[in-house]
Amino acid sequence: MFIPSFPSVLALFEKGPFAVIFGAAAIIAFLIFFTILIKFFGIWLQARTAGAPVSLLNLVFMRFRKVPPALIVNSRITAVKAGLPFTTDQLEAHYLSGGDITHVVLAMIAADKAGISLSYDRACAIDLATKDTGKTVLEAVRTSINPKVIDCPNPAMGTTKITAVAKDGIAVNARARVTVRTNLDRFVGGATEETIIARVGEGIVTSVGSASSYKHVLENPDNISKLVLEKGVDASTAFEILSIDIADVDVADNIGARLQAEQAEADKQVAQAKAEMRRAAAVAVEQEMSARTQEMRAKVVEAESEIPLAIAEAFRSGNLGIMDFVKYQNVNADTKMRDSIAGNDDEGH
Repeated sequence: MFIPSFPSVLALFEKGPFAVIFGAAAIIAFLIFFTILIKFFGIWLQARTAGAPVSLLNLVFMRFRKVPPALIVNSRITAVKAGLPFTTDQLEAHYLSGGDITHVVLAMIAADKAGISLSYDRACAIDLATKDTGKTVLEAVRTSINPKVIDCPNPAMGTTKITAVAKDGIAVNARARVTVRTNLDRFVGGATEETIIARVGEGIVTSVGSASSYKHVLENPDNISKLVLEKGVDASTAFEILSIDIADVDVADNIGARLQAEQAEADKQVAQAKAEMRRAAAVAVEQEMSARTQEMRAKVVEAESEIPLAIAEAFRSGNLGIMDFVKYQNVNADTKMRDSIAGNDDEGH
């Protein structure tokens, strides 16, 4: 390796200023090349010996593009060793898009070994789609290879069983376990696990509700699974349902009897309200009749008050004599005495 010596530098000064500038530029270029060689030589040699060569200039440009060369090279080596000849441009493009190239490469390798058809573009799309969901494309591929089990309902939501009512009014509690695997073709844009849980729960309620008796549900719980599977609950979802198994089913409550009791109580309250209305109407009529009686008594008193006036007028006109008035008084006295005697006899009895 050539390193400029001090006498050679002095010789350049003797040849003139242009020679000095040229020599300084050569030295700087040599130092830059030497630095790059030291920094990227290990990665370049690793890629070359692994059968996934990358040019030294490309490694330098990766640094300018803010792409970690070691990550790109290691991912490409892993892919090439697995028989997937990805280019550095493909890996860089996905990295700059915000994706995880390590998960994409491992997912592609897992899918290839399992005989699952998965293109690089679809793997990148799945990786970007699951970026903010806490899941990865590698998990999606693994679920496609090894199916997972989903509890319905989800215990994390605070509910352990689904309650449905048969036609005879008896409520039944049921819990299902759904075995699914990822459908990679529908993973991007497909509905999630929550949709599967909701649809299976709806199918359980429909199946139990269509049963004529809760006994039929307890005797043949597999009918629930059959009906739910026939409804195609995995349509437009990111999963393919392999089986639906009823893990637990039991009697919850006699909803029909309770509803009838509540209806009877409501009818009783309505009848009591109507009876109260009739009683209030009767009381109003009674009060009205009492008022009319008082009114008639007032008229009688008013009529009786005119009698003395009529007697006085009869005296003035000569139509009534003093003896006639005395007889009238005697009749009144006799009437009061009889009324008094009748009242005393009533009190004695």
